[in-house]
Amino acid sequence: MAKPSVDGLGKSSLDMVEDNGVDRLSKLPDDVLLNIVERLDIADVARTTILSRRWKQIPAILSKIFIMVASFQPKHEGRKLTSDDIVRANTNVLEATRSILVKRAGGPHTIHLLRMQFYLGDESIFIGHAVANTIATHKVASVEFTILTKVRTKFTNNDLLTHGRQFMSFLDSCPNTFGGLARLTLENLRLGESDFPKIFSICKQLEVLCLYHCDMGIESLLEVEHSQLSELTVSIINTGFSWHKMLKISELLGETAISNLHLNFKSEKIWVKPEGRRQLLPVLHKLRLVNLINISEECDLTWIMFILQGAPTLKELRILVRDHLCEMVTGERRKKYAFSEEKDKGLEWEPSASDFKHHNLAELRIYGRFEAEEKIVRFARNIMEAAVNLEDIKLYKSPVCENCKHMLQEWTLKEKSLLSYKLSKGMLSSLVRIQFPSLGEIFTWPKYWS
Repeated sequence: MAKPSVDGLGKSSLDMVEDNGVDRLSKLPDDVLLNIVERLDIADVARTTILSRRWKQIPAILSKIFIMVASFQPKHEGRKLTSDDIVRANTNVLEATRSILVKRAGGPHTIHLLRMQFYLGDESIFIGHAVANTIATHKVASVEFTILTKVRTKFTNNDLLTHGRQFMSFLDSCPNTFGGLARLTLENLRLGESDFPKIFSICKQLEVLCLYHCDMGIESLLEVEHSQLSELTVSIINTGFSWHKMLKISELLGETAISNLHLNFKSEKIWVKPEGRRQLLPVLHKLRLVNLINISEECDLTWIMFILQGAPTLKELRILVRDHLCEMVTGERRKKYAFSEEKDKGLEWEPSASDFKHHNLAELRIYGRFEAEEKIVRFARNIMEAAVNLEDIKLYKSPVCENCKHMLQEWTLKEKSLLSYKLSKGMLSSLVRIQFPSLGEIFTWPKYWS
């Protein structure tokens, strides 16, 4: 959320007071004042109420209310959240929800968007009841829930099952709340075969459903049928074993045309089989963004070009090339569990035309440890030759997790110069900007990149 601006004297906008003691911001028209407050974190919104009598009334007329559990979590870098931290943060979300929404009781102002983020747990039912009361007694145009789980990484099958049961219990306890949702985001849970039909029967207003690390068990089929649903987000993550057959995107998606594609290979066998343009166009003709995550450093990258040929409107391509040892299985256990020793076997791909050109790709981002530098350079040059309107190539050092944060590195001048030379040598196009952004401190990686 944006914070109050700071003037040239170093004062924040909330501190700017004229000599006569009148708050300058309080002189602003209501619509301008609301626009400022709606950009603040919910905790800062609460603080503004002490500024004056007029400011105290602001929460009761906000048209957009964002109550996010992240606002109430400890900000200490590198510190892992404890169970007590999570319960405390969820309790604060409940208190904020009750405080902010009670102030609107009987008010005439519509809430155009109520966006909630909280953890799945005992407190979530009380949060749901508070929102249900708001939906019943106020004008609420759109409600969004993002429901997190206490176990965010390295979860077990038992964790998935437990989270699934907790969520369905939450759903059963708050049918009126879920009946008013327009958007629902879930993570790290496993549902039964009858659970999705039940969710859709209750969430009658649902327009957007986002699922991260969610499934219905091994070899299950997710069937989605809902009259209001216009967007389904599913990040596809799989650890490819030696016995796994390769998957065709066209067969996976059927007749569904997608705009974003996120595939996570967990630094193991590539499980996507290259296909021709004719097979891919029906499902990828609207594709704008592709994330290919945790591609092993052992793999050649040429196969990725098949996605470009099947996605003529693609604007941005991101790849992460790394062997993430924090999560990979090593040693004798690899043989025991039949991990593949040839991680790019079966990826042979031939372009449909040697002079293939892509006219919409504007940005290529590559994240990696760059131990596979020559493969990365060769791939980037292939992209530069094919993407005639490419504007930017951004090269990043590999992101890190809590366990490998000691390996976080920044680019040296020598590395930048050498890579720039290798990428541009002999290339006719000189308009592509080659950049080396910094990852900064411990990098917060989107959960579908984990």
